[in-house]
Amino acid sequence: MERRAPSAGLAREAIGLREVLFQSITHMAPAAAVAFSIIAGAGFAGGALPLAVILALIGCLLVAISIGELAKHLPSAGSFYTYTARGIHPSVGFLVAWGYAWVEPLVAPLLYLIFGHLVATVLHQEFGWRYSQWWWVAALAAAIVVFVLGYFGIQLSARTGTLIGLFEIGVFAALAVWLIVKAGGANDLSVFGTKFATVKGFTGFSGVVAGSIYTILAFIGFEAAAPLAEETIDPRRNIKLAVVYSCIGIGLFYVLTTYAAVVYFGPAKFAGFAGVGGGNPWDFLARKVWGAGWVLVFLAIANSAIANSNAASNATTRTWYAMARIRLVFPRAFAHVHPRWKSPDVAVFAQFVVGVFLSLWLGAKYGPFPVAFVLVATIDVAIIIAIYMLVDLACLLFYLRERRSEFNPLLHGLVPLAGIAAFVPAFFTGIGVGQSVFSFVVRLPAPYTLVGPIDGIGMGVGVLYLIYLYVAHPERIRDTGRIFIEEPAAPLPPPAAPVPR
Repeated sequence: MERRAPSAGLAREAIGLREVLFQSITHMAPAAAVAFSIIAGAGFAGGALPLAVILALIGCLLVAISIGELAKHLPSAGSFYTYTARGIHPSVGFLVAWGYAWVEPLVAPLLYLIFGHLVATVLHQEFGWRYSQWWWVAALAAAIVVFVLGYFGIQLSARTGTLIGLFEIGVFAALAVWLIVKAGGANDLSVFGTKFATVKGFTGFSGVVAGSIYTILAFIGFEAAAPLAEETIDPRRNIKLAVVYSCIGIGLFYVLTTYAAVVYFGPAKFAGFAGVGGGNPWDFLARKVWGAGWVLVFLAIANSAIANSNAASNATTRTWYAMARIRLVFPRAFAHVHPRWKSPDVAVFAQFVVGVFLSLWLGAKYGPFPVAFVLVATIDVAIIIAIYMLVDLACLLFYLRERRSEFNPLLHGLVPLAGIAAFVPAFFTGIGVGQSVFSFVVRLPAPYTLVGPIDGIGMGVGVLYLIYLYVAHPERIRDTGRIFIEEPAAPLPPPAAPVPR
């Protein structure tokens, strides 16, 4: 029988459905997203924030279905860029790779900022310790923990994320039910309409659309299972289930918790909710209804920030690894895998350096929350929304071109097109264009007006590099569509003949 060389790549079949499911769940950071990401939209949507969550859930579920349909045939650590390269064109795959490799690394420092803000706020409130000193200490500590989890392999990283994810979901679901019961007669299903979207300059559906940018931010990560395809048992089945189940399950969790906060706090005054409790309003709610039980909420949010950073780091480093493997943007060193732990160790170290630098620099310049957080979040969301729309289109075209016999008009036609349409309002609002065409687009205030130019410059540089590669190394563009999991390892050389005595 032919012997095969052990893989020099990532650890094959190291994790199962449970781990990849919680890779997606923890990347969404359920507790931290509820406590900080979603409520950032309250300043625009007001008491209609639950409707913004529903809008985000619909769009993300549609793209989750498209990702699942593509993952059945294209299991790759390259995920998004492989899907779009095969479905649309390799040049689009490159630009998706460029955009994802640029904004996905922003997620970890985003959560380091949240962790630093959360810990420093509690230390200041409870012990009078200086906020300005402890936020960066806490942020650095979070970065170190995430580095260690990533360096010692996907099993440790994914299983830690599973335990943390279960804890944070349990705590916040229990608190949400408690708040709904406490609200009593104040429960009001009209918060799922535009009645309470009354923020000045963002009234009606315009406020809901602007708020949905930050509810979409809370969903980013449901797709994070996809880059782990090469380390997953039965990736064609498990990646699909992970992205769809995580999107539905956490989407309903977001609806429950956001509704609970709005009806308990009061929809008419909910636009100011994010500033309550020193910028930690869920801590404020927990202290009111649970007393000393606020500690559980603090631990859930803190753990959530770590788990989200960890999952984002996993997705980032696998994408960088996949790109370096075909010499796309990143140097070949990023494709190095630790001989024992099978982690992309060079990429893990690079993500650590990037995360520490960005979190400390932005936190020092704008303060860790809310300005630095919301600015980076909006930059991130605008690019990710564009990628989601391209993945929807890729699903449609891939099945028309390569899998015509399997084409389903609903799954591969209507769902992708509806997904694209669902993201258009938030995309144009995020980048600050289209006001003259779409009545629901309202320009965001400064400094968030920087988002369009920053994203435009970043992607413009990507276009210039694409032109260079087409001239100098066109094979690297073509390789964006390769599925490495289908390529067997090279056979071992035959054993040497024994030396005669």
